[in-house]
Amino acid sequence: MRIMLCFLISALVAAQEPFPLWQGKAPLAQGDAREDIPTLTPYLPARGPRPSSAVIVCPGGGYRNLAMDHEGKQIAQWLNSLNIAAFVLQYRLGPKYNHPAQLQDAQRAIRTVRARAAEFHIDSNRTGIWGFSAGGHLASTASTHFDRGNGSAPDPIDRESSRPDFAILAYPVISFTTEFTHQGSKRNLLGENPAPELMQLLSNELQVTKDTPPTFLFHTNEDTGVPPENSVLYYLALRKAKVPAEMHIFEKGRHGVGLAPTDATLSAWPPILAGWLRTRGLL
Repeated sequence: MRIMLCFLISALVAAQEPFPLWQGKAPLAQGDAREDIPTLTPYLPARGPRPSSAVIVCPGGGYRNLAMDHEGKQIAQWLNSLNIAAFVLQYRLGPKYNHPAQLQDAQRAIRTVRARAAEFHIDSNRTGIWGFSAGGHLASTASTHFDRGNGSAPDPIDRESSRPDFAILAYPVISFTTEFTHQGSKRNLLGENPAPELMQLLSNELQVTKDTPPTFLFHTNEDTGVPPENSVLYYLALRKAKVPAEMHIFEKGRHGVGLAPTDATLSAWPPILAGWLRTRGLL
């Protein structure tokens, strides 16, 4: 009942028009078609007395497609029901685009939301990222490959930090160097024969440091698409670096369940996530 109420409330919230992340062509752009233009679609909750937290949402799809409904729109509306602003990222995809285009898109999204914080009525110090499957790999990449911004950049957006303040990873792709690698995501992101150094650089369990943001992980034991060892490896790396982290692995459930609103068991995970967000002062 509680979850259904959230969906009824969120149904009243409409998306704003998507906007491109760059004026003119994006870095590394190969054309002017829709797939060449990364965008953000804002979903803004009712304006409250204080700025809300914000989350950039990265749908999954193996770095070849984007699950823009159940890992994009539905996620944004659920966040709105918690009074959190959401921004669904349409990032560039393989095989046309390989790394670092996707990371550039995620970093630019974080910087853009921060630069326009007053306009969106959000707190630039409570800006996180949430990714699913390959989108979870992108979110973990943004969490482990970031910079503090260029204070002298002519573009004010580039002056902002690209480090997310927190991360949510749902059945994420993490490793490109183990037996648990999702080969399709690796191929679409890195090409057919990536160098070992590049696979290691983008195996994000190897890139965690003390500066990696606090992270919530969700996975299922039955996931054969992206094995839960991906989440486990990342969680253990976070723990070793003393980064606050919470992980939940449910026994049953296929890959790609999203919020699982019709599953009597898995539908428990969004309220658990809401509790984590509350504990971290993000609600």
